[in-house]
Amino acid sequence: MALHPKIAEILAGFPAPEPGPLDPAAMRAGEESQVPPEASRIPVAEVRDAVVPGSDADGVPVRIYRDATDAEGSGVIVYVHGGAFFLGSLDTHDHVARSLAVETGLTVVSVGYRRAPEAAFPAGLDDVLAAVRWAAEHGDELGQQPGRQHGQGGTLALVGDSSGGTFVAAAVALLHDEGFERVTHQVLYYPSLDLDFDESRYPSLVENAVGFGMETAGLAPFNAFYLDSGADPADPRVSPIKRDDLTGLPAALILTAEHDPLRDEGERYGERLREAGVPVRVTRYEGAGHGFVQHFGWLPEYHRAYVETAEFLRGAPA
Repeated sequence: MALHPKIAEILAGFPAPEPGPLDPAAMRAGEESQVPPEASRIPVAEVRDAVVPGSDADGVPVRIYRDATDAEGSGVIVYVHGGAFFLGSLDTHDHVARSLAVETGLTVVSVGYRRAPEAAFPAGLDDVLAAVRWAAEHGDELGQQPGRQHGQGGTLALVGDSSGGTFVAAAVALLHDEGFERVTHQVLYYPSLDLDFDESRYPSLVENAVGFGMETAGLAPFNAFYLDSGADPADPRVSPIKRDDLTGLPAALILTAEHDPLRDEGERYGERLREAGVPVRVTRYEGAGHGFVQHFGWLPEYHRAYVETAEFLRGAPA
């Protein structure tokens, strides 16, 4: 189907991008200027900031959201925001974390990982891994009901959008390799899973190249800060779809967008997980472009992504 009319209307009003190289500081400032005041944000019962131990001496900033007070809603989501590895923050994606907390009833730990170009690979991924380990160790404080298994409240899910999905897919594989089996679910919203941007690799890179928000020609420059920091697209930690063995990974929910250049790599990853025996659900959201959860989750058609996530976390086997 065609691009959703409301999305098309909003995209038509965007100014043309400024010529010249990308300026991370200016782009971050522009994003932060759009963050609504706290009083107008989605209400949840509790929001608090913390710093958890990590490989960097300053630790890893996290923001913790809790909405449910019922023990049946116990469990933890570690949420990893997108932004091409150099944009996005706890504030710009605050509404996503709040919506996850409200719809799932689980405690959400949003990760303020280090970003390129200031932090070289694998700093951001290391921060995500540290946050997951901390959440597992502090499940009793976060509402996970100590000693209870998945199905009785022991959910530990990783959720990420776009490049946050890259980190989630890479993190669950690395944790599996080291014998850390506490993660019960992975949820990937329009993930970036193959940072080799050769257009011949996936038809959606050509079909959705122009006119739907994020464009194929922009993938290389937007991801250059990360790749130039030492992230090799051939490395499965950078391009998780290049991992040979996907067996034993947590149950997965993958949401893709019809008009997203990255659509096909997300759906192919779902096929590979299924072939490896991993329980997986892949849903393509019609009329949507890349970023629809972050930018258009207020539309009922796309708010459904949060509801589907809640259903998945309640129903998928560990």
